[in-house]
Amino acid sequence: MMSGNGGGRGRSRGRGGHIPMSDINVTPLVDVMLVLLVVFMITAPLLTVGVPVDLPKTNASQMVGQDEPLVISVNAKGEVFLQETKITLEQLVPRLEAITQNKKDTRIFVRGDRAIAYGQVMEMMGTVNLAGFTRVALVTQLPQGDGAGGNK
Repeated sequence: MMSGNGGGRGRSRGRGGHIPMSDINVTPLVDVMLVLLVVFMITAPLLTVGVPVDLPKTNASQMVGQDEPLVISVNAKGEVFLQETKITLEQLVPRLEAITQNKKDTRIFVRGDRAIAYGQVMEMMGTVNLAGFTRVALVTQLPQGDGAGGNK
């Protein structure tokens, strides 16, 4: 008779006693993906607008929006950019309509360099407004306060 181990069925196979594992260990993959996700979440807002514009400073309160706005920039040379693409003023409205798919309530931010004439920014804003886009806002730079509430 055999001992009480069930006829030897509970023993492992082979001499080494190990059965090869056929599953993939996904824990390191998940760890790497989470680290990459955090890195991209931190760096993505910094890469939003790549056109260098010297923004004017103001004490106005900051606007918070839920959707990703379109950004129109005018640099010191008077060149117009939609996001990071250089365009002419005549191309602005057709491009905006194509990007927004004629959703006239899309948020549009205008960034104008402080060195250009006020009239150039207003001409661009007027063109966008005449096209029917109503949510147009100017972007300024918040002043670097000293923490004591003093104005410079």
